[in-house]
Parts: sequence; C-alpha cells; structure tokens
Amino acid sequence: MKKQKGFSLIELLIVVAIILIIAAIAIPNLMRSRMAANESSAVGSVRTINTAEVTYNTQYPDVGFALNLANLGGTAAACATATGATSTSACLIDSLLAGGSKSGYTFAAAGTILGGGTVINQYTVTATPQGTGTTGQRGFFSDQSGVIRYSLDGTAPSTASSPLQ
Repeated sequence: MKKQKGFSLIELLIVVAIILIIAAIAIPNLMRSRMAANESSAVGSVRTINTAEVTYNTQYPDVGFALNLANLGGTAAACATATGATSTSACLIDSLLAGGSKSGYTFAAAGTILGGGTVINQYTVTATPQGTGTTGQRGFFSDQSGVIRYSLDGTAPSTASSPLQ
C-alpha cells in the first residue's frame, strides 16, 4: 500500500470553518474601531474649525466670523504665498476640511448676524456621519461658545444636545 500525502477534504473544510469563525468575530470589532476613529477625527475637526473661527474673527474684525466653511480654507496655490490669505480664502484649515467632507463625516459651518449690523457675530459648526452606523454613530455641533455637543442618533445636534465631557 502506498501512503498518500496531503490533506483530506474534511481537514480543509475544518480549517476554512475556523478561519470564517475568527473573521466573524474580528470584523465587527474592526468596524467599531473604525467608527470610533472617525468620531474622534470629527471632534478634532470641529475643534479645529472653532479655533479657525476665532482666528478669523481676530484677523478680520470688520467681517466677524466666517460666513461659511470655504472661507476658512483656501487653495494650495493661494495659501503658499505670503499675501494669499483673504477674508474669502483665509487659509486657516486644510482644503479637505474646507470642502466639507473628512473621515466619513460631512461638515458645515455658517456665520450669521444676530441683532442687526454688518459684522457676523455668531456661527455654528455641524458634523454628521455620511453613513450612520457605518462611518459614525454620533453627530456633533458647536458654536461661538466653543462647547462641542453631540447627538446619539447621528443627526445634526443643536445647543440643546448633550455636551462632550
């Protein structure tokens, strides 16, 4: 009798089943980790926008806060020159964030005038997941107070939402 070398079909199926079980355990944890990383990035981006708004208000006191997110950014060519920054292209945040989308979140900032006048004296920043439950679970909000608030359902929160601790 000859001795056969190699694995039987049953042995190969057992190995494949073990690999599938390990993958079934690991993939949900990977997705949760990715969502947590996206949420952390979103909070950091909201803080960056808050800082940029305060800097913008200091640099352009006759304008006040930025009218929108694009005014805080700028093109790479304009930002590379010493005289490239203007009130409509302040070069305070990167172009990806100024475009309104980063790390699975959509960002928006809007400046408004409260109580008449011509100077924009308040602003709001929102960050919402592009896919609730896949790119992030919580939505974030901030305004000129600098407090970052969140909602658990991924919608754009408001001043009535819970603050981050």
